[in-house]
Amino acid sequence: MNLLLIEPQEMKNNEVWLTDRRARHLIHVLKVNTNDIVRVGVLHDRLGFGKVTAIEEEKLCLEVCLEQKPVIDLHIELILALPRPIMLQRILKQATVLGVRHFHLIRTRRVEKSFFQSPVLRPDKIQTLLKEGMEQAMDTWLPGVTLHLQFKPFVEDVLPSLEGQGLIAHPTARHTLLDAPAPNSSQKRLLLAIGPEGGWSDYEYQCFCEAGFFGLTMGKRILHVDTAVVTALAQVQLLYDLRKR
Repeated sequence: MNLLLIEPQEMKNNEVWLTDRRARHLIHVLKVNTNDIVRVGVLHDRLGFGKVTAIEEEKLCLEVCLEQKPVIDLHIELILALPRPIMLQRILKQATVLGVRHFHLIRTRRVEKSFFQSPVLRPDKIQTLLKEGMEQAMDTWLPGVTLHLQFKPFVEDVLPSLEGQGLIAHPTARHTLLDAPAPNSSQKRLLLAIGPEGGWSDYEYQCFCEAGFFGLTMGKRILHVDTAVVTALAQVQLLYDLRKR
């Protein structure tokens, strides 16, 4: 936990009492004492510091001082063919660490319908995974998550309404990310589409291309979905940073 996340409604006169896993982490893992300082952030608000003013068994009080707004530079929305639940858990956290601002979890031909019934998709479970990613990355922006149970309505009705240059990963694409028109200083919104373990069908890939998505390959090796997501996001951020210079 690199950042202690606080909900706005938990604050009262710049103080917050913690009684949950955050308190246990501070007391038993970080072993804080009275007057110690920890890094804090308020959800969708500023970053700052919290001073431990009281510790009572399994709860503690922080006096909070907020100073700076989080930097929101590159806006990435991840369009992801819903993977197996155990893999989805890793992706939600890791992609949040890498700056994804919205997840679109979609059904494709090679996605099992049962995946959409997974307990991992419960709102409380999703929130926990996203917040763990935010705590790691020291970010206060909670990503959004939208489920799309049918492919055709998504590409026909939802996709046209999304803002940003679209990129779609496909092993047979002829171009790499270096050839992509975005991201850059004038195009900071990006839509990144990653397919299922079995890959996009020809029809699905064509639908994205017709919607203006730029097809790219990440090399000759076939990657697992979670590896592909992390690799693509890291490459996108690196390319964006280089193009800003």
